[in-house]
Amino acid sequence: MGRAFEKRKHTIFKRMDRVGKQFTKVGKEISIAVKAGGPSPEGNAALRRALLNARAVNMPKDRIESAIKKASGADGASYDTVIYEGYAPHGIALLVETATDNVTRTVANIRHYFKAGGGNMGTTGSVSFMFQKQGVFRLSPEGINRDELELELIDHGLVALEDGESDKGEKQLLVRCEFTDFGTMQTALETRKLAVIQSEHEFVAQTLTELPEDKANEVMELVASLEGDDDVQTVYTNLG
Repeated sequence: MGRAFEKRKHTIFKRMDRVGKQFTKVGKEISIAVKAGGPSPEGNAALRRALLNARAVNMPKDRIESAIKKASGADGASYDTVIYEGYAPHGIALLVETATDNVTRTVANIRHYFKAGGGNMGTTGSVSFMFQKQGVFRLSPEGINRDELELELIDHGLVALEDGESDKGEKQLLVRCEFTDFGTMQTALETRKLAVIQSEHEFVAQTLTELPEDKANEVMELVASLEGDDDVQTVYTNLG
């Protein structure tokens, strides 16, 4: 996503309490990982990623342990990952990734947000072809020789090595790979004992659309409404 998009997103959300939302998102990641692969991080790569992300947002240890324990029990909630597609105002494409225990509730809410925000909810495949799913690993750049790392990771599926930063403005290195190479790249980074701050997947727009500020803000208001819903994990857009 473009820097301008991230700047607008930060501006829209700066007055919102994002900590609770981050904990909810990571808690669902933990639950999905435990349900799929068990409560032991050693044999569950997805859970290792979720725990890494929990630490990245400073989720308390007792809350992490509670999420694992709850997901391990028979009465723990089961979440389905569902992606909704559509258009924001001015023809901007949106992918809305959700983790839900009630699809009927979620689809009704998503449809409402699209309509209220001047957009249109689409059918499966209506905009997803505009995006490429990638794995993204955020590293601490300290002590890393970028040129050497880039050469070492090419054979493990490296797509790009980019400069990035955290929500607090801290410098990071972003390692991008095809999502099919996610496990291979994770192993390569773990083997090299690199300081991975966070790992995730992203749907990256293949082309970006620029809008004047007033129109872009209309799009971001819809994005803000969607991301404020507890069932929504992430919203991806091709806004430049």
